[in-house]
Amino acid sequence: MTMPDSALQPEPFAPVTARAVIDDLRSRLRATRWPDAPADAGWSLGTDVAYLRELVAYWADGFDWPAQEAALNRLPRFKAPVGGLGIHFVHARAVAPVGPTLPLVLSHGWPDSFWRYSKVIPLLTDPGAHGADPADAFDVVAPDLPGFGYSDIPAAPLDSIAVAGLWAELMGGLGYARFGAAGGDIGSHVSRYLALDHSDRVVAVHRTDAGLAHYSGDPADLTPEERVWLESGAAWGAAESAYAAMHRSKPQTAAVGLTDSPAGLAAWIVEKLRAWSDCDGDLESAFSRDEILTNLSIYWFTGTIGSSMRMYAANAAIPPAQLARRVEVPSGFSIFPADLVRPPRAWLERTANVVRATEPARGGHFAPLEEPELYARELREFFRPYR
Repeated sequence: MTMPDSALQPEPFAPVTARAVIDDLRSRLRATRWPDAPADAGWSLGTDVAYLRELVAYWADGFDWPAQEAALNRLPRFKAPVGGLGIHFVHARAVAPVGPTLPLVLSHGWPDSFWRYSKVIPLLTDPGAHGADPADAFDVVAPDLPGFGYSDIPAAPLDSIAVAGLWAELMGGLGYARFGAAGGDIGSHVSRYLALDHSDRVVAVHRTDAGLAHYSGDPADLTPEERVWLESGAAWGAAESAYAAMHRSKPQTAAVGLTDSPAGLAAWIVEKLRAWSDCDGDLESAFSRDEILTNLSIYWFTGTIGSSMRMYAANAAIPPAQLARRVEVPSGFSIFPADLVRPPRAWLERTANVVRATEPARGGHFAPLEEPELYARELREFFRPYR
């Protein structure tokens, strides 16, 4: 369903990075002051410095950012004022739709941007051209979160509740009275609050993760599977969440080095791409070097690593009562095998009105990039009854 009038006036957006800015990046990469590393440390202590040296050398002297930027600019990209901020988004309409078209807003997380959905957008807007049913076409809106990518940096960090409000305003401004929502990582939280706070407009919500658990009730009320999952989440946090503690508590400390050093930025992000993807330790089996460096280059050229980390601080201040709310909008989950923490069905049903939950055979935290065809199929099948 579309709204007859739209107050939003999006402007086409196709940035072209100045040559001097690219040259500055390359100079910084070539001048990297490398740390020592224990022999054979590999990835056991964090980013593998030997791998990073190779990646940085290619970023400096082999990577063609203008070509990647031009490829991104072939997507229908726009920027428009939403809630007092300039929001960058892709707005790709269904190609030759058969029957009703469902608008769908896709929300990314950290450490990425609209880039997360760059492969999957054509599969969703033109399914007939990719071996799927043309009746499953979507109008896709894929925004950059405020402070991420090409969206404006807010004066104070916004939490997922506030961003959900912005997305509701954005979709209304684009003429969509009702729509679906999907996302992962922080985008899962944004999609959840869209369903909670705008249930009169969100027809259904799909998420690739349910986030880390927040439970203050009696543990005896949990199923054995839920208790095991809570324990595994605590173990994951102890081993893997130091980055998140920094983001929540002292993001500006890390932002100084990561904004000044592209090699440092790469170390911070690449380690997460490897740890969170279904790559069995071989990062470039999940992403090509050009894909990795496109993500890094968006962060570098927009200068948004600091502002993206600050959203963790905002989300950490969300009241526990908000975290405990149950989603009543029809909810779907695709729990990919290599995602961070994989909740059991009982937990999903405790927190949401689950109408579909699947466990795809492949993929990790960045499923739309790792397995775009599989991810697109998950969305098509879940949203089909809500058109």
